[in-house]
Amino acid sequence: MENFDVIVIGSGPGGYIAAIRCAQLGMKVAIVEKYSTLGGTCLNVGCIPSKAWLDSSEKYHEASHSFESHGIGVGKLALDVPKMADRVQKVVKGITVGVAGLMKKNKITVYYGMGSFVNKTTVSVKAADGDKQITAPKIIIATGSKPSNLPGVTIDKERIITSTEALKLQEVPKHLIVIGGGVIGLEMGSVFKRLGAKVSVVEYADTIIAAMDQDLGKELMKVFKRDGVEFYLGHGVKTVKRNGAKVTVSATAKDGGAEVTLEGDYVLMAVGRRPYTEGLNLEAAGLKVDERGRIAVDDHLKTAVDGIYAIGDVVRGAMLAHKAEEEGVYLAEILAGQKPHINYNLIPGVVYTWPEVAGVGATEQELKQKGIAYKSGKFPMMALGRARASDEKDGFVKVLADKTTDEVLGVHMIGPRVADLIAEAVVAMEFRASAEDIGRMSHAHPTYAEAFKEAALAATENRPLNI
Repeated sequence: MENFDVIVIGSGPGGYIAAIRCAQLGMKVAIVEKYSTLGGTCLNVGCIPSKAWLDSSEKYHEASHSFESHGIGVGKLALDVPKMADRVQKVVKGITVGVAGLMKKNKITVYYGMGSFVNKTTVSVKAADGDKQITAPKIIIATGSKPSNLPGVTIDKERIITSTEALKLQEVPKHLIVIGGGVIGLEMGSVFKRLGAKVSVVEYADTIIAAMDQDLGKELMKVFKRDGVEFYLGHGVKTVKRNGAKVTVSATAKDGGAEVTLEGDYVLMAVGRRPYTEGLNLEAAGLKVDERGRIAVDDHLKTAVDGIYAIGDVVRGAMLAHKAEEEGVYLAEILAGQKPHINYNLIPGVVYTWPEVAGVGATEQELKQKGIAYKSGKFPMMALGRARASDEKDGFVKVLADKTTDEVLGVHMIGPRVADLIAEAVVAMEFRASAEDIGRMSHAHPTYAEAFKEAALAATENRPLNI
């Protein structure tokens, strides 16, 4: 039995980053991964492959819809979905191999196999080459999450699929029915819409991307509808039935309206994700999960059992790769005796559709609910020189600031490259900038970032310069 200072169970963004930071701080580290590649959901069947698909589909859509207006003739386009899928897998392989290289560089011992607790300091690894046991006084659970489902719906992974299977399709669906109007459903729906599929979205809530500022959902739905996506908001799914290559979805409006029946060749279940702890044998370590399947932790990510910690999707908070990464670094530094911090209010959320959507801090709805007096400034992309030059006129930037102090409380964006632009808002809010601070900072012209400055000016004294 080999002894370590820290054992990390799970090699997703939270787990492998925690392992690296622990190793950097002088600890002897082991990481346990049940699959044959490192990187977890994000690298293998989540963030990375979905962004590769989004990029390929956007290029195809631009070539088929936009190039001519730029004076670029491309002739008859040919769509090779298997080749697209192959490129995605090459991207994934390159990054997972890179993570394995990082483990070697940092002298982290990797165990491939299902990890489970023997007791609070010992982990059994069930591997193809035989079972092993390893031990450490500190163990970090970073096993992530898996797709959720609706009661009574059978996911057959052929026609009724999750995002995992959608990322490996070798054809464009004729009619893709997406159940769930959140990030995953909209991203994958937009991929296949841009590749030529008919797409219908069924969502129980009255808005899409409901966790984000409502203005963002309204604007994104306007763009999607213009592109031909159908929406059935406020509808609860009753049945999902497969008959050969056809799948039928029946849904009823919450307000008592008529039942809607949709027939397609694929149904994508995208109703969220749930913590993944199956097979860990938590009871042997003295742990249990709550009613939502999460492991309870304190402010230092410590569980109810001394020496055992948990991070990422298996604990409370947003299920985001970068949130898990921050927790991995934070926890490693705590274990080393340092005093790090995480401001969970400043973990940005991003939807990688086109236009992209991003937000950080409080939404307008949250400020109203809490009774916080605020002021709002909004600047449309269509008034921005760079956006007009690029023919990217959809979207806006909205800045919410405290009515008395002018401190920025929330920033919400939809438009080109806002997934990157939101980082400027995070930096500003981390240093508690005022809207006037941002409005007085020079922004290069012409850039998309100018929209942030203009929105801040609009929030300061309602004095944007270009509208």
